[in-house]
Amino acid sequence: MKVTSRSIQNNKRIPEVNAAGVPGPSGPVPGQNKSPHISWSDFPANTKSFAIIVHDPDVPSKPDDVNKSDRTVPYNLPRVDFYHWVLVDIPANMTALAEGQDSDGFTPKGKKPGKVTYGVRGINNYKEWFGNDPQMGGDYGGYDGPWPPFNDERLHHYHFTVYALDVPSLKMPERFNGPDALKAMQGHILDKATLIGTYALNPNPRD
Repeated sequence: MKVTSRSIQNNKRIPEVNAAGVPGPSGPVPGQNKSPHISWSDFPANTKSFAIIVHDPDVPSKPDDVNKSDRTVPYNLPRVDFYHWVLVDIPANMTALAEGQDSDGFTPKGKKPGKVTYGVRGINNYKEWFGNDPQMGGDYGGYDGPWPPFNDERLHHYHFTVYALDVPSLKMPERFNGPDALKAMQGHILDKATLIGTYALNPNPRD
């Protein structure tokens, strides 16, 4: 199975048009946050549906130093997964999503999760990032792009994985996240392929 993109090149910096946070004159500001073009091919003939999961495994495990101008987030701080895109039940006759199809701009309180014409949106981790903030808190459905800490010493890697599944629907509950979707996929994955993009708001990150 193959995954390609006209927006993102493998192991290259993700374009700012596809990022949630971009450099500004006095710190990061919201970006255009367009979901990237992504397409898939060479999948098994008996595929019944597809799923897209995008995660960043380089997110700081503790928030103590995050986005503090007087310090950095240490390179060797333990890291955790952050899910940026959870989309399941993509019809078997679809082989691509256009740039901007699942996100075009950053939506305070998030885009609505649930059924769309091209699948079913899960909830990404921006829900936890904004917590109970009255202006920003909410269920963030579908794609929201990179916005790593501006003071992080580490370059972040974004894994865009497309799964070919042997069921037409994972029958997910009304609210579900990345780990929920991955658990539901167990035993149903026929094939998968991954494209990796990188991003940092620190101008000199370490890979």
